[in-house]
Parts: sequence; structure tokens; C-alpha cells
Amino acid sequence: MPTGEDKPRCTGSAPGSRRAFRNALVRWFAKHGKDYPWRRTTDPHAILVSEVMLQQTQIATVLAKGSFTSFLETFPDTTSLAAADDASLLKAWEGLGYYRRARMLRGTARAVMMDHGGIFPTNERTLMSLPGIGRYTAGALRAFAFGLPAVLVDGNVARVLARVMDFHEPVDLPKSQARLWEWAETLADPARPREYHSALMELGQTLCRPRAPQCAHCPVARFCATRDPAALPVKRTRIRPTDLVEHALWLRDAKGHILLAQAAGARRTGLWQLPLRGATEVADLPLLAESRYTITRYRVTLRVHDGNARRKQIRPDPGETWIPPGETTQLAMAAPFRKVVDQLLPDDGNRM
Repeated sequence: MPTGEDKPRCTGSAPGSRRAFRNALVRWFAKHGKDYPWRRTTDPHAILVSEVMLQQTQIATVLAKGSFTSFLETFPDTTSLAAADDASLLKAWEGLGYYRRARMLRGTARAVMMDHGGIFPTNERTLMSLPGIGRYTAGALRAFAFGLPAVLVDGNVARVLARVMDFHEPVDLPKSQARLWEWAETLADPARPREYHSALMELGQTLCRPRAPQCAHCPVARFCATRDPAALPVKRTRIRPTDLVEHALWLRDAKGHILLAQAAGARRTGLWQLPLRGATEVADLPLLAESRYTITRYRVTLRVHDGNARRKQIRPDPGETWIPPGETTQLAMAAPFRKVVDQLLPDDGNRM
């Protein structure tokens, strides 16, 4: 891990050597930049889909699931996305989590269709007037779709800038964010926005990582002021996640249909899941499966209980439906429940 003793020496400031800083980044990216599918297009619809997907989902996850490509196969343009119903939209987004993003994406598409004749605006302020589009996403569309001067600061860029500028204030404070955006604007390359911003983000993803930054290979190490990159960026103390336990019911009727519920809460509205019950209601039922997952600030333990022994005594609650097992793959289902349904269905079917 680079320290003050083994990190390459800084020989000039990035703001004072903007042209050299930009050129070094762009040259490095031309040789080492990764070939992501969203980098092969300038279609604003596709760029917006990629940016929203990657807001809270790692690149590796999006690539492994083929989510970007499959989503565009289902909704290839703004017109089709604006017309999407909840079921098809959530199914196309399945496995990415934070499903509110999908609805916001559809809301943006509808605004583009209704207010702009189906054509994405290019002006930053107009872009930010669209639902779901903030300063970062507006900048991403300007840079990657339209090749226009833009300013972008995401988590990777904030880390690079904090190290380059040797910034020791917590980066998640509003005043620190303002400073980072100011530096980003100073350093941004107006002539090559697509290449420059791709390079800066790639640098944060690959070399200027949170842990074990690879400073010896960094194309802009000579402009980086910090002597202790691993200590930056500074962040406020994180709130510890709250532990929760969810008790779910595994129940099938005489025809083998599975009891499922369509969620109505803020986190998973419209998604299908196993029915949830209170701990006392399932206390005497055998435990079939247990798994853990994290969502927002919650660390959840999902416990699935076998209700088949008391099938006649358990009545479905409002919103719960008997679903033929062959139809479960067609439903949009939250990832923790999809995993357990796929795990239990073959074994349970063998017992029936």
C-alpha cells in the first residue's frame, strides 16, 4: 500500500498544469480503458439507463447479469420505456435492487416524451428539470451522449480529487462536496469530455481504489499532492446498520401452487415475495432456509418457515395469491426471495 515513502513524488499541481493533467489521463485511457457496452454508444437513452443502473450497483454485477443489454432489448428506446407497465419494468430490472430507480427512469422517459417531443434536451438546467436527473446525471448525459463540456463527481471521482488535492475534510459534507465540484470543473476537459470523464472514473475504479491504490502505475501521480493516499478520502463516521429479522412463509396448496405476495412497502412496491408473518405466528413451524442481505441501512436475516404442515389452518392475507410454480420465473421478484424460491422449489416439488 503506497505511503509517503513509496508513492511517486508530486512535481506539479493539477490545477496549475491542467493541460498536462488532462493529456496524461486521456492517453492512459486510450491504452487501458475497459470496453463496457455503454461506452460503445452515444444514444442518450442507453447512456441514461447505464448511469441509473450504476448509481447503486457495481459494474461487475451489471456485467455479470447482462442487465444493461437485456434491459435495452426490452426497452430499446425512450418511447418503449415511457409506455412500460410496472410488471414488465420491474421484471427487466430484477436482480439490481433499489427498484425505485426503475420507476424514476420511466418517469424521465415519460417527461422526455411529453415535454420534449421524445428528444433529450442538451442544456444542463433543462436536463436537471427532468424527474430523477440531478447534477451528476445531467453531466453524464452531456459528456457521454452529446460530447458537450460537463462536470461529473461520483464516488470514484471524489476519491481521486481528494487525493490529488490532498483534501482532508470529510468528503460527504455539503461544503466539501462544493469544493470537489469546483475542482472538478477546473480540471474538466471541455474539448474531450467523453474521453476525459471516462478516464477519470476509470482511474478511480482501477488504480486509485479505496484500498491499496496502485500509485506506481497512476498516469497522474506526478500531479497528486497527497503523501498518504490510503488515508483519503476522509468520511464521517458511518451509522451502524440496523439488524432486522424477516419471517417468511413457504406454503403450497394441493395443486402445488405457491403462496406469494405482492409487496406494497416503499422499498419493493409491486415486487413479488414470499408472504411475511410475525415471529409468533411461525414460531412452531420448521425452519426451511435462512439467508442474510443488506438493503440501505438495514442488515436483514430472512428466515423461511415451512407452513405446509399447517396448510389448512393458514389463511392467505389480502394481497397474497396462489401462483403456479411454472409462472414464478415470469414475475418480478426481490433478489433475496428469488434465491430462496429457486432453492426450495425443486426440493419441495420432489416431496409432493
